[in-house]
Amino acid sequence: MSAKPAILVTAADLAPQAEALLGNFEIIYAGKTPQAADLVALAQRHNPVGIIVRYGAVTPEIMDAAPALKVISKHGSGTDTIDKPAAAARGIEVTAAVGANAAAVAEQALALLLGCAKSVVQLNQRMHAGHWDKATHKSVELAGRTIGLIGLGAIGRRFARMCDAMDMRVIGFDPFAADLPACIEPVELEAIWRESDAISLHCPLTPENRAMINAQTLARCKPRLMLVNTARGGLIDEPALLAAVQSGQVAVAGLDSFAVEPMTVPHIFHGQPGFVLSPHIGGVTSAAYVNMGVAAAQNTLGVLAALNEAG
Repeated sequence: MSAKPAILVTAADLAPQAEALLGNFEIIYAGKTPQAADLVALAQRHNPVGIIVRYGAVTPEIMDAAPALKVISKHGSGTDTIDKPAAAARGIEVTAAVGANAAAVAEQALALLLGCAKSVVQLNQRMHAGHWDKATHKSVELAGRTIGLIGLGAIGRRFARMCDAMDMRVIGFDPFAADLPACIEPVELEAIWRESDAISLHCPLTPENRAMINAQTLARCKPRLMLVNTARGGLIDEPALLAAVQSGQVAVAGLDSFAVEPMTVPHIFHGQPGFVLSPHIGGVTSAAYVNMGVAAAQNTLGVLAALNEAG
């Protein structure tokens, strides 16, 4: 075992800029697809003072395998894969790289929205098959349409500015948001269902909002809704969404996250018209990779430094 304190990374790599910040620590990589048993074994072997979370979940068993653990730092903004009550009970601080991937995810949301409205994937497939659908196809013009955003953090606000620039009406629901920009009209959740031509999800997953997109809420939406999700798959009742797409209540769904990841094979969405799918890569750009790694490293160092000063 190294004389340096250890940082466990639940992935195979970090940006070199993040590694440089952690020069006083031994960095332990768990590999591309770390499982809980792997992380427990590595925690027992190296007793890390910090864990940087990219893939997989951090459970109480993993925390208990590392008595020296002081901080769990998410390489991204969503901390739903970390058992936060268990961490709090053990005096372990949980941090997130809030805003580090905001530009990347907002751009992915816009790409999915445009893909849904303009039938980009469908028309590409038709063109490659030799078809010319100009006489029969009509896409959706987004200018003048209403988009409802659920979650108005860094990503939601950035996406709102993009939609506003396209002359969309932007309404948003977030009970925790304050000082909203003028381009967002704050509304209650019921107005999101009632008034939106498109809905985009930008909120964290919590026990309270799990499966918030379900048969009941979708039935309260306008017919031919466009739905975009670059947040967490657990926000959506997937069988209910499939039924809504098949019935036409939802015209098309652009999804970057799923209830189980990696996506199960086969999946109920596979081969279904009305779905534009991507493998949770909204935050995966070269710039975001660096930004998230640096932020995760800085958050880890900040917590450890504060504890050293206090101790």
